[in-house]
Amino acid sequence: MAEESERQQGRGRLSTLEMLPEEADADLLWLNEELRNGKRPQVAILAEFNSRLADHGIGPISKGTFSRYSVKKARQWREYDERLRLSKALCESMGPDGADRMTVAISERLKMAADEVLSRGNLTAKEIAALANANRAAITAQRHSAEYRRKAEEEARAKLLKAVDAAADAAGVEKPDGLAVIKKIREEIYGIFDE
Repeated sequence: MAEESERQQGRGRLSTLEMLPEEADADLLWLNEELRNGKRPQVAILAEFNSRLADHGIGPISKGTFSRYSVKKARQWREYDERLRLSKALCESMGPDGADRMTVAISERLKMAADEVLSRGNLTAKEIAALANANRAAITAQRHSAEYRRKAEEEARAKLLKAVDAAADAAGVEKPDGLAVIKKIREEIYGIFDE
């Protein structure tokens, strides 16, 4: 039973679709887009895909192989869509800076996981390189998230200043100091006081 469980977790034998040569990469990308869109019957998609492969001198993919592949891809896309939906809901529930806070949290968890794996020792050079790459990606994600937040705040501030100026023009009054107005709004509405 344990052996069967381990086998099911593994990748198993590669299908002919997964072993296509490099010259079929563009056609495989096309196939995945067609399956993802779901606007055409699978029989038509398979026929066109096999025609594309024939143009490269590659033999056709069987209906069974194609069916197993399309079912596997559909399951992966459903799981991905569900993770995306949950992540979006979580970010929204965390407030305006939710995505940034989530990026930081995930990055920190990745760093902790990498540290735990390193503490066990006996890693190959390839595994150490993979951990270093994961750590570098986490740090880059944090940096991009902070830059995105800063840019969004600057854009919001510029829009607010423009709105204050437009409101003053419409009312026919002297233009107020936009930054002073923003500070007053932050203090009175949000309770945020500058030091």
